[in-house]
Amino acid sequence: AALVATDRNGSALTITPQGDNRYTFKMPRSAVTVEASFQLLAPWSSPYADVNTGDWFYGAVEYVVESGLMTGTSATTFEPDDTLTRAMMATVLWAMEGGPVVNYAMAYTDVDSDDWFAEAVRWATSEGVVNGVGDNAYAPNDPLTREQMAVMLYAYAVYKGYDTTQGGMAIREFGDYEEVSDWAATAMDWAVNAGLLGGKPGNLLDPAGSATRAEIATILRNFCENIVK
Repeated sequence: AALVATDRNGSALTITPQGDNRYTFKMPRSAVTVEASFQLLAPWSSPYADVNTGDWFYGAVEYVVESGLMTGTSATTFEPDDTLTRAMMATVLWAMEGGPVVNYAMAYTDVDSDDWFAEAVRWATSEGVVNGVGDNAYAPNDPLTREQMAVMLYAYAVYKGYDTTQGGMAIREFGDYEEVSDWAATAMDWAVNAGLLGGKPGNLLDPAGSATRAEIATILRNFCENIVK
């Protein structure tokens, strides 16, 4: 797409992007002509053999891959049914923030400075977006649970100053809501009522269950579309 604004003499005006598809320019003392042109983009074609048109997660995978939030596990696989690890989730949030590098000394004994996820965990820990699991451990290779995922997203939303007031009784409609850990209760309540986290078959939240890559892709798309403003 292209946007051009010209004054009555045909001279181009400086157009400044303001985000959220908004643009501004300084109005001259004359009429202004604004022209917009658009190019039809080809629909996304999945490069992954395990992500096909018709899969319930197809659109979500397209979104996170095109947004640079997630990548495939190889050039031809996404492995949607595999679980996401705690290291991977920190990396996803780090990517959402633009991959900042911070000067912060981590106390984790299981995160080395040359680990592929080290800078992501360093940043996320420094901002309180993630926490360890105790005994100076982050457990980067442990499968991410659904309630851990909710806590990390909630902490990131708070860090960004997004609206986290969503609340209600929806979480109590699930048969296992009482199994939500106390430390995750606020985040899970927010995630359910904000429409980020849905139930599993049997009307269950499965808070301690692992989160798959397809589920995370869907939740990330919901987060970016419903929470990020």
